[in-house]
Amino acid sequence: MSSRRTRSGPTLNFKAVLLGEGCVGKTSLVLRYMEDKFNTQHLSTLQASFVTKKVTLPDERRAQLNIWDTAGQERFHALGPIYYRGSDGALLVYDITDQDSFQKVKSWVRELKQMRGSEIALIIVGNKTDLEEQRAIEYETAQRYAQTVGAQYVETSAKENEGVSELFELLTQLMVEHHGQKQQPNDTNNTHSNSNSNTSNALRLQSSSNAAGGAISIADDAEHDDDENENNGGAAHRSCCGI
Repeated sequence: MSSRRTRSGPTLNFKAVLLGEGCVGKTSLVLRYMEDKFNTQHLSTLQASFVTKKVTLPDERRAQLNIWDTAGQERFHALGPIYYRGSDGALLVYDITDQDSFQKVKSWVRELKQMRGSEIALIIVGNKTDLEEQRAIEYETAQRYAQTVGAQYVETSAKENEGVSELFELLTQLMVEHHGQKQQPNDTNNTHSNSNSNTSNALRLQSSSNAAGGAISIADDAEHDDDENENNGGAAHRSCCGI
């Protein structure tokens, strides 16, 4: 996660990744969120696709979501670490009518826990609720599993546009909370560092004053941040890393 300054304050940059079996609807969720569209034809991602979206947080801060939609085919599994490395959040998507896809999510969770630990926000997503009559994994079963691994659980339908915006809003909220938790230890360290630095500076100033026998003036250099030219709110950028 990084940040850059705009006219309205710093823009938080978050990297999010979608993981899961092929045909569970990862690309459909991204397409629905980014463009409010649904493609009835199967969309097969090769390697990964990448989109960005700028959002405004409840506290008026700006955030840019950098979303990686990865391929679900087994032959691309080894490429997973390339895309989830450095991620702030992950959506682990399965098809509620497909038991195997739910088991695959568990495999991804183990891998992410091993590689990223608690540094990444996790949401397990049961997609295709429009096929409720074919459900193979009960809501309570998936929810209990999510709780055991410290993840949130959400069900969606990309086709019917149910829960999709709420899903990405929750992911953004969780990533912001993780960012705040990581900032607190840094703020404490900076406070101690500044305190020690001030004491050291005072000692140096006193020593220099005694040696020179004159007054000392200190001028701080002001840091100026360049304003960033932004597009209108909600601007999105799409690129593709396919083969």
